[in-house]
Amino acid sequence: MGFNIQPYGIQSMLKEGHKHLSGLDEAVLKNIDACKQLSTITRTSLGPNGMNKMVINHLDKLFVTNDAATIVNELEVQHPAAKILVLAGKAQQEEIGDGANLTISFAGELLQGAEELIRMGLHPSEIISGYTKAINKTVQILDDLVEEGSETMDVRDKEQIVSRMKAAVASKQFGLENTICSLVADACIQVCPKNPANFNVDNIRVAKLLGGGLHNSTVVRGMVLKSDAVGTVKQAEKAKVAVFAGGVDTSATETKGTVLIHSAEQLENYSKTEEAKIEELIKAVADSGAKVIVSGGAVGEMALHFCERYKLMVLKISSKFELRRFCRTTGSVAMLKLSQPNPDDLGYVDSVSVQEIGGVRVTVVKNEEGGNSVATIVLRGSTESILDDLERAVDDGVNTYKAMCRDSRIVPGAAATEIELAKRVKDFSFGETGLDQYAIAKFAESFEMIPRTLAENAGLNAMEIISSLYAEHASGNAKVGIDLEGGCKDVSTLSIWDLHVTKLFALKYAVDAACTVLRVDQIIMAKPAGGPRRGEQPAGADED
Repeated sequence: MGFNIQPYGIQSMLKEGHKHLSGLDEAVLKNIDACKQLSTITRTSLGPNGMNKMVINHLDKLFVTNDAATIVNELEVQHPAAKILVLAGKAQQEEIGDGANLTISFAGELLQGAEELIRMGLHPSEIISGYTKAINKTVQILDDLVEEGSETMDVRDKEQIVSRMKAAVASKQFGLENTICSLVADACIQVCPKNPANFNVDNIRVAKLLGGGLHNSTVVRGMVLKSDAVGTVKQAEKAKVAVFAGGVDTSATETKGTVLIHSAEQLENYSKTEEAKIEELIKAVADSGAKVIVSGGAVGEMALHFCERYKLMVLKISSKFELRRFCRTTGSVAMLKLSQPNPDDLGYVDSVSVQEIGGVRVTVVKNEEGGNSVATIVLRGSTESILDDLERAVDDGVNTYKAMCRDSRIVPGAAATEIELAKRVKDFSFGETGLDQYAIAKFAESFEMIPRTLAENAGLNAMEIISSLYAEHASGNAKVGIDLEGGCKDVSTLSIWDLHVTKLFALKYAVDAACTVLRVDQIIMAKPAGGPRRGEQPAGADED
């Protein structure tokens, strides 16, 4: 039998099973340690030569990627402090779409600096005030580093777009960035509305088809549906489109009724009227000028028979999100039930055809004239995981385009900005009095993590590179960054630029996350409740 020891102290106040951690060693340093572990995972996949991670989630789905946002999403991070970093990375991914890795790695580096300062005897609140001063200074310095003349850009000029997008895409797919950037830039220019600030990321779709290689990828003005046409009519040119959300079939009556049939003639007439009814509906659709019927649900046998007779092409789109996009592409209005459509409700397509790409039948819906229509990038690749990774690179490119539509200022890439920031923040710390100058100096040192990681991932000697970068920057070349072939070069000749907004938000979020973690001094955890885990999707829920 166990001894019944009465709990004492805080334990006696809380229900049993509670954990209570307090003090520097138990709470603060443990939190910092968890965050450092998370940032060591993402750090090795920073930059163009970043390593891939293989993550297998709880549903046995395999991810092979070096995109930090995907990695931390699929790792089920349990530790509450590390979750704060994950949230910062997610916020960056939602806001800008690139730079999640920078956010998480930089926050981890800041916390590591904080740990050394705490061991030296600084109080966390002094570190926080130092970090806050430093980030405010950093924001000012970033504005000075902006390349002149980059405030204005023509968002329809492919060269300017590619130069700004290259760095974001290269960090995901190094060596393929030129191909991907030109695909993404073409697609973005096609769907860019009159006012670029209203650019909608959802208007650029990605269709992933196995087989071929990246050089077979194309941009389609319109949509690519991964399904075959239902009937025998496989193509239509310059056609009007009728969209029925509910499906094309005989409509059952609202009320239940019983029909008493006395003789065989009545039975024959009964089924004939049913046929005649459908034929009348389909004929009404055909008479309205529509050549293509798109159905959101099932297409009945008999309805299909009459569609064939009137030479109508029938497509079936079961996902309602796809159906909405289809309506956006063609400019049609989805009708609820099968009836004669109004001329205003009809959409228009230039061509609809079923093509076979890599053994898969796809329906290509092209719409050249439409204004803010949808563009689809058809990606080809040899395996599923390569395609997924290409899709992430395209996503980053599109998001970067959206960001540059709002703010097109650029700063030198390839760690040139970071070293310059480190140098200037370091100088700033010498002018400060008080204990937070140590925190500001640590903040400046944390910037070295980026060139160091880039160099290590590329297999170069990090110490040499950082010292030669500092030497270059001290002599006034503020645009010298790492050349991945080895050594240092002026970034403007290599044309590696990063968006100013990406850097700004990544550093801001990182400092916020780090300060939030440092502000915690006690952790009080309740005993987890039984029952199903929170946050899991109910069975059968779609990820869309």
